[in-house]
Amino acid sequence: MLVLRGSRLPHAVDGRHTDEFDVAAGECLVFSTTWFESHHPVPPPLDVKNRIEQTVAHWERWADHCDHSGPYREAVVRSLLVLRVLTHGGTGGIVAAPTTSLPEQFGGPRNWDYRYCWLRDASLTLEALLRSGYHHETVLWRDWLLRAVAGDPEDMQTMYAVDGSRELPERELSHLAGFAGSRPVRVGNGAVDQRQADVLGEVMSALSLARDQGLEDSSASWALQRALVTNLGRHWREPDNGLWEVRGPARHFTHSRVMVWVAFDRAIKAVEQHGLRGPVDTWRTLRDEVRAEVMERGYNVKRGCFTQHYDTDEVDAALLVLPAVGFMAADDPRFLGTVRAVEEDLIRDGLVLRYRTAAGVDGLPGDEHPFLACSFWLVTAYALAGRRDDAHTLMRRLVALANDVGLLSEEYDPSQARMAGNFPQAFSHLALIGAALALHDADQAFSVGHGLPENAPDHNGHIERTSS
Repeated sequence: MLVLRGSRLPHAVDGRHTDEFDVAAGECLVFSTTWFESHHPVPPPLDVKNRIEQTVAHWERWADHCDHSGPYREAVVRSLLVLRVLTHGGTGGIVAAPTTSLPEQFGGPRNWDYRYCWLRDASLTLEALLRSGYHHETVLWRDWLLRAVAGDPEDMQTMYAVDGSRELPERELSHLAGFAGSRPVRVGNGAVDQRQADVLGEVMSALSLARDQGLEDSSASWALQRALVTNLGRHWREPDNGLWEVRGPARHFTHSRVMVWVAFDRAIKAVEQHGLRGPVDTWRTLRDEVRAEVMERGYNVKRGCFTQHYDTDEVDAALLVLPAVGFMAADDPRFLGTVRAVEEDLIRDGLVLRYRTAAGVDGLPGDEHPFLACSFWLVTAYALAGRRDDAHTLMRRLVALANDVGLLSEEYDPSQARMAGNFPQAFSHLALIGAALALHDADQAFSVGHGLPENAPDHNGHIERTSS
């Protein structure tokens, strides 16, 4: 049951409740909604003023734990708050977004239900939290992960419900018109049945960072990771649907292969640096095999860049993360060539597309708008490659796209200056945090190497230029 209380309540009209009224400057109207199980008594009214004060104080204390003191701190703190609120306080499950079917293309069919916990998104979220000074959430999420994927490693899914449940069949609600006429409206997500080979790499990377920061593995936690990595060793050569969950044919996606390398690399690190037990010689051999394959088949010598998958010369914005995950140096000519290819092929109105939908790789009709996480990845790539001015220029533009309370959607439509896709999107906010931290590191390195620069950014990322 849902109960609405307030200063002025709507009236019933044709099976619904409605009202319309003006609010004058200085006037205050208080409303509250309360959900409860309908067989229980109606809860008493809230002390709204006191609860708001308590809520604000709680989140201000939580935000104060952020140890990022570099540029864009305000946007980083807001993004951390978004990620925390997307985390279920009881189970630790982190949803990708709290919405379904907000369109990637207005009036089109690219509408998905994101109200679930992707292992990839949750792992990247935990890395963002850990790198910003938060540790409790890592324990909470790790315990959720152990419950969700317990059992046969062959049964590990790409996503789960917040309580760890596995049945998420996709269905269409044909009786709903959809946002801005964008149909179908979907509940559930068919990607739950896909093979996405990159996922374990993100999981192992997040748990490795937690280990580095002092979070010890339980026997069950490490046993699970060993089993998952061993299972990956048997299947890593198989094609998959990739990071973007394409609904076209499975491919040998280069980004997926790189993240397979990451999974083996972090498992090796756990043995070599933290004394955990595992078949490290086997994992080293597999890691070397994966790298050799990526360098041979994922790199296009003619174009001078890495490609989206082994059978194309198309580029993919996911390739921008190669230095960030440790696969190669940011100043490697092969990576710099990939950045150039992204700039040539995937920039629209100054922002970054995931890939060219015209290539048909995703098996879907229509187009989409620039993907905000990819644009933040380009900021990170610029920062790592020493292009600090380009990084700050793009970062300031991206931060300015947030709405009046600092929230970002999945995509952005520059032509109409509006959000697109599900909202607020964890992927966008965690990528913002990563970009801000990369810029901070780049600025610090520049300061150490050259003395305090004349164009050092302040905490909001603004650059004060001086003349001599």
